Amino acid sequence: MLRVIGGSARGVLLRMPARAGTRPTSGRLREALFSMLTSAGADGARVLDLYAGSGALGIEAISRWEGHATFVESDARAAAVVRENLHRAKFDEQAEVVVARVGRWLAMGGEPYTLVLADPPYDDGASWAAIEQTVAGALTPDAMIVVEHDARLTPPETLAGRECWRDRRQGAGAVAIYRARAEEAA
Repeated sequence: MLRVIGGSARGVLLRMPARAGTRPTSGRLREALFSMLTSAGADGARVLDLYAGSGALGIEAISRWEGHATFVESDARAAAVVRENLHRAKFDEQAEVVVARVGRWLAMGGEPYTLVLADPPYDDGASWAAIEQTVAGALTPDAMIVVEHDARLTPPETLAGRECWRDRRQGAGAVAIYRARAEEAA
């Protein structure tokens, strides 16, 4: 089980989906990630959690920023775990869970997202295109995109019109953070 690290749901235990290939983001990496996002002035009002798994990243964001999150997960059993974890954290009303494949589900319509959190399967980098396709036209100008990836891979320099601002490695994993140039966000 994982714990929520910070914010209003700090300490709440979260279940993990019982499926092969689910790789939770370590507590240490989540703490470092949210510290970087906070110091960079990230806006967690409307969060999109792609490849949600347990929902830990999106739940951490709701806990810290008290915003709304949409969780996209292709496995119906994992999506049920996300719903259970949202209930444990008392965030049922602040979230929506979508059972769909990233790349096929498009985030268009409704209010644009301010923060995207993606934890795709570690692969040869094919997930980057699916993420870009899903978020196209659905982000605020200053939205940040965070992608966890295999530390052996170099992330693309740009994603959805944003530049790679940070790529922090820890063990076998890394997180790439993309944001618009300051003049573009303004």
